[in-house]
Amino acid sequence: MLSRIGISLDEALLEQFDELIEERGYNNRSEAVRDLIREELVKKEWERGTDAQPKVAVALLVFDHAARELGQKLTRTQHADHDLIVSSMHVHMDRHHCLEVIVLKGPGRDIVRVGNSLISNRGVKLGRLLLATRGDKL
Repeated sequence: MLSRIGISLDEALLEQFDELIEERGYNNRSEAVRDLIREELVKKEWERGTDAQPKVAVALLVFDHAARELGQKLTRTQHADHDLIVSSMHVHMDRHHCLEVIVLKGPGRDIVRVGNSLISNRGVKLGRLLLATRGDKL
């Protein structure tokens, strides 16, 4: 069952939101708002969830492969917590830069620990940990 709600937005904020909707290809504002709500609910589930609930996440890293011992450090971290690593993919972006995408599954606190230890390595130019959920409650 769908419920209708009304919201009030500043005109400038609404214009920016409409631009975002168009850029991302949403059919309407409702679908965009639903996605924003879902994203916040996933964050809440991660914050309040118990470690008994299995969690999944994706660690994304962009780095210069020539950075001193960085490749070895990333590999050591993944091997040390191999039980949390579901899959990894390595992409050569150009002659110097690589993209590493690592899928993790396990207790939330362990995933965050490993993700942060990968991202925080010196030489990682961009690092993100994307937290996900099965969406049971969405």
